[in-house]
Amino acid sequence: MPMIPFLARGLRRRATLLATAVLLAASPAVAQTPKDTLRVVLSNEMTTIDPVMSAAAFARNHGFLVYDQLFAMDSQGVARPQMVGEHVVSADAMTHRFTLRDGLAFHDGAPVRAADAVASIRRWGARDVVGKALMAATASLEVIDDRSFELKLSRPFGLITEALARPTASALFVMPERIASTPATTAITDPTGSGPFILDLANWRIGDRAVYRRNANYKPRPEPADGLAGGKVAQVERVEWLAMPDAAVAANALTNGEIDFIEHPAPDLLPLLQKARGVTVGLINPVGSMVWLRLNHSQPPFNDPRLRRALLQAISQQEVLQGMGIPDEDQVAYCPAYFMCGTPLETAAGASGLRDPDPAKVRALLKEAGYDNAPVVFLSGADNPLNSNSTLVLAEQFRRAGFAMDVQTTDWATVTVRRNRREPPAQGGWNLFVTIANALDAGNPLSNLYLASPCEGGLTGWPCDPELEQLRRAWWEEPDAEKRRALLDQVHAQAYESLPYINAGQFRTKSAWRSNLDGLLPTTVPVFWNVVKK
Repeated sequence: MPMIPFLARGLRRRATLLATAVLLAASPAVAQTPKDTLRVVLSNEMTTIDPVMSAAAFARNHGFLVYDQLFAMDSQGVARPQMVGEHVVSADAMTHRFTLRDGLAFHDGAPVRAADAVASIRRWGARDVVGKALMAATASLEVIDDRSFELKLSRPFGLITEALARPTASALFVMPERIASTPATTAITDPTGSGPFILDLANWRIGDRAVYRRNANYKPRPEPADGLAGGKVAQVERVEWLAMPDAAVAANALTNGEIDFIEHPAPDLLPLLQKARGVTVGLINPVGSMVWLRLNHSQPPFNDPRLRRALLQAISQQEVLQGMGIPDEDQVAYCPAYFMCGTPLETAAGASGLRDPDPAKVRALLKEAGYDNAPVVFLSGADNPLNSNSTLVLAEQFRRAGFAMDVQTTDWATVTVRRNRREPPAQGGWNLFVTIANALDAGNPLSNLYLASPCEGGLTGWPCDPELEQLRRAWWEEPDAEKRRALLDQVHAQAYESLPYINAGQFRTKSAWRSNLDGLLPTTVPVFWNVVKK
């Protein structure tokens, strides 16, 4: 039986990486990075500084370095006060007054004011899925004085602090009012925040590195760091976020002490890194990640729900994970849950497909929908191995199922721009792309950004399902826990009817770092406060 193409490519890639591994294993580990500097390689390089305009992980990662949040999620998923010092709630829970804690200042020395917080909430609320939901339930959001502001609800909204602690996608970060007043459709150019690090704009070079300096004037909270909450203490003077898309080069640099941290080493190289002197391999993302297949609902063929369901029957999650090179112990062999397996909100209500491909069902759906063999444009970012490898596997599965696949490969930054285009695929648009999400992304029916299906004003992919939107809103407005659980199953079952995206496989991703680093926490997303170089 001939080897299918994606496996042939995978084996050639692994042979190259293993050959590199032999050379790496012979190299002595010599710490070469300065003691006051962290050099890090994350899943993608930083190409934009606007965490509202872009839901990409690199914009979020940048945001956690330079900004602070009003509330922040601790390691148990509880929203804790961060910039807020006092939060007073009315007896009917319809009015919330917030007072900022003392000593907060922006990088330019200006004090953080309530007006800055209000402007930041409004800009975020104009674009983010959680922010839009909160703003839709808000009667007024007003400044009381320099340090206090008040939010009055027009209808129940049971997740106020959780919304303000939005940790991922378009996370809620506080910017100066002069910057936050920029329309949410226009990218900001000034990275001034109040967080523990300051972006050195003069030394930011796309394709090379972004440099961050310690904010000596940052006043951390007194509590110990816990998840994304608590005291953010910058222990190093400088963080250099390097562009290093070649996985073997990055592993070599870590082994030789030229860099300090890799967020997602290539799975093929993990055995080498686990044996390398001076290197530690561990988890900063304990629940894991999921391959999200995003479908363009606005263009043929996936504007037809029958062809969306055909994809469900063509996917083997385990084959996707194996093709990505995920070690067996880090795979979830089958997970149908939109809110991820192993979380309190795991459910399989309404689930179909994803375990074993069903060619007969696929062929029947293609025939019923009158699929005309039109090319399916599948975007791929070659500089992200997890995205790229999962894309190749899925494309092969869909090709075997009867779809005509057109995988178009660029870098991930280009994908994040092109995926916002609504033109037909032949005119620069698209049909499919893969993104890797974590438990903070998946979260729940409110915070799961790609679950939202508002018809107008939604995120790339533009799903439209009024019934799903009504169920999502009922979930976050319902105060009774048992009724919320029943609503959760209804949300999940309806999502399987409209398929705003498809879960193509859940897995754990290990990170690797120099063993002289201390203070890395299981934050799910990479942050570098509290990290000490011994």
